[in-house]
Amino acid sequence: MTTTTHTLSTAEADIAYDVHGPVPTADGRPLLFMVGQPMTADGFDALASYFPNRTVITYDPRGLGRSVRKDGRVDNDPTIQASDLHGLIETLGAGPVEMFASSGGAVTALALVAAYPDDVLTLVAHEPPLMPVLPDAAAAERAQAAVRDAYDANGSNAGMAAFIAMTSWQGEFTDEYFAQAAPDPAAFGMPTEDDGSRDSPLLSDRSWAVTSYRPDVDALVAAPTRVVIAVAEQSGNSFTGRTTHATADLLSQRATVFPSHHGGFVGGNSGYAGQPEAFARKLREVLDGDG
Repeated sequence: MTTTTHTLSTAEADIAYDVHGPVPTADGRPLLFMVGQPMTADGFDALASYFPNRTVITYDPRGLGRSVRKDGRVDNDPTIQASDLHGLIETLGAGPVEMFASSGGAVTALALVAAYPDDVLTLVAHEPPLMPVLPDAAAAERAQAAVRDAYDANGSNAGMAAFIAMTSWQGEFTDEYFAQAAPDPAAFGMPTEDDGSRDSPLLSDRSWAVTSYRPDVDALVAAPTRVVIAVAEQSGNSFTGRTTHATADLLSQRATVFPSHHGGFVGGNSGYAGQPEAFARKLREVLDGDG
């Protein structure tokens, strides 16, 4: 698969994106977008490699990775990122596309379908972390704020330990959850020193617009897009497992189960490796309407 890298330059950002394969596509099938947030394009390298006969588009959301912001902002807003995706689809001149979107990228993709319903033929939205859909939304926001506070106080290792504790907790965020001592980074094999960073899109409040996004159910239902809400088989009753099932309920569907965990498509070069081959097989089935 030949990969070329390009930049979409607008007044607000220079968006870096990669085209894996020919445009127009060799087989006449739609372009296949793979979208994450805060994950950048390289997080989809393994998954894209299992689609050698498809033209795959990956990109870095504005302000992340290679994509440079010029709008003076640092927050990550899914509606703004949706407009960037719309611009990419228009630039490539090949809509409607198929799209696999995970985590914050799934939130962006839901915003894209709501705002630009003719852009996407099929969307597989994998584990969107949408707090407003939860019955314990206020408690989830409190847990998220505690992650931010740990990060602000002691840096990325403390923040990541708090994030792992939050996202691995099973069930609603109860008094039992908040009564726990602050998790020790050493318990997760991380250093305890403060690394000095305070600008993480994952651990700071820069991506709170993503987790606080409320999907426009009416617009999603009215869109011609086939929307598939997908959940990881290992997520159980964790935060993203719960947000996924609640989002599927809003759209009157059952979440489609994918292999592995929240990052189940990530390859072995990651410390969070999933099962990308099995994941790709399932994604192929779903895109073909068989899964």
